[in-house]
Amino acid sequence: MNDRHETPTERLDRNWDSLMQELHVVQTGVQLLTGFLLTLPFQARFTMLSGVMRVVYLVVVAASIGATICLIAPVAAHRMLFRRHRLENVVTAAHRYAIVGLSLLGVALTGVAVLIFDTVGGTGPGVVAGIVSAVLFVAIWVLHPWHEHRGRSA
Repeated sequence: MNDRHETPTERLDRNWDSLMQELHVVQTGVQLLTGFLLTLPFQARFTMLSGVMRVVYLVVVAASIGATICLIAPVAAHRMLFRRHRLENVVTAAHRYAIVGLSLLGVALTGVAVLIFDTVGGTGPGVVAGIVSAVLFVAIWVLHPWHEHRGRSA
């Protein structure tokens, strides 16, 4: 038992439900982002991208596809292991996939900011947008939760 007075199975069920609610929030967005990115090479202005921006685009697409795969993976794992009494394994793996997926989404979003600002405003604004996006991503998605976790552990 724990502070919530729940069994280990009830805790796993609660953790699974919580994770699924969180992933539901990001899955649609990452899928839309990936779909949008996959259409860009077929646009007339895509040929205007410099060689460096084409590399940035490919990194962004790879990160977005990776995020999509990782953020959907928990559902696939659950389906494969459903009713096999492996919920602890599924929850643990799903948590790891979610962390990797969110990290890749952060990379993709940072790269999208670089692409858009570079295309519209030039190299300077593209670099600034990338730096600001990366700093915000790390501060809000990594450092703040880490700080909160550390504060509660002490």
